[in-house]
Amino acid sequence: MFEQVEALRDEHRRVERELSDPEVHADAARAKRVNRRYAELSRIVKAHDDWIAAGEDLETAREFAREDESIAAEIPALEEHLQQTQEKLRRLLIPRDPDDARDVIMEIKAGEGGAESALFAADLLRMYMQYAASKGWKTELLERTESDLGGYKDVQVAIKGSSTDPSQGVWAHLKYEGGVHRVQRVPATESQGRIHTSTTGVLVFPEVDEPDEIAINQNDLKIDVFRSSGPGGQSVNTTDSAVRITHLPTGIVVSMQNEKSQLQNREAAMRVLRARLLAKQQEELEAAASDARRSQIRGMDRSERIRTYNFPENRIADHRTGFKAYNLDQVMDGALEPIIESAIHADEEARLAALGSEA
Repeated sequence: MFEQVEALRDEHRRVERELSDPEVHADAARAKRVNRRYAELSRIVKAHDDWIAAGEDLETAREFAREDESIAAEIPALEEHLQQTQEKLRRLLIPRDPDDARDVIMEIKAGEGGAESALFAADLLRMYMQYAASKGWKTELLERTESDLGGYKDVQVAIKGSSTDPSQGVWAHLKYEGGVHRVQRVPATESQGRIHTSTTGVLVFPEVDEPDEIAINQNDLKIDVFRSSGPGGQSVNTTDSAVRITHLPTGIVVSMQNEKSQLQNREAAMRVLRARLLAKQQEELEAAASDARRSQIRGMDRSERIRTYNFPENRIADHRTGFKAYNLDQVMDGALEPIIESAIHADEEARLAALGSEA
């Protein structure tokens, strides 16, 4: 059982030696990759050690139990502990998404529901920023287009983590958030107290670690500059600082006007463009991948309704995992962890089942 662990332990020793090489740390990108892999392998090694130790403890207890009945009473708890360590190791051996340790760029877009949808987009942004703060992550507002009532027609935020452990990565947690989020509540503009249903879309992209990771030919870019404007077309800048970049081969268009500097807007636009190109590249690879390798609940259809936020009932429901709770007020304040854990667990279960069917 767990025959592949020995090969992973050998790799762990090789990576550990690599980390002691000064040349590795002279290359920041390489050092980041090596540290991530070391953190991932270290969790497997520790889980394997714990499983072995649990098995040895159980075997020892069984030997002594032949002569001491009081020790025999401890055996059920030791058997349960062995099963727990085995299950933990089994889950750690599921092939991990190679992007789990990456930071993300998230875009929240108003959908059906007009002004109410834009207001909910602002609520979702606050929810994700509160969740990020609870995880110790940093957030950076890249771009926003405000609505007349104070919501957002479109807002983009970068979320950056600090852990080298892929299981604690930003992408590992937020990659399941992409899709259509449905809200049911009485809008502030509704005088009759009627409940309205509207939707807001969320897109999540893994951010590129190094600019040269995604090769972009400058001849493939069409760059336009224009004057920034605020809600209703009101000018907020008297210079042509806003930037629109079109990637001609793919047709991807990114616009930025959040900063007063054209250079800053261009740099932010390139960050988003690289993230979208990386996501496109990965979607193409996933489309050709086996079901065992593809995420089972993070589909490529971004029009999928993934969650409902019912304010009158204080209910949150995830339609992919079956998760339901009546603490929506807390969720909107950033208490997302149980919902995200349900997505992670559901994906792991599906991957395990797919791997078992291939065996």
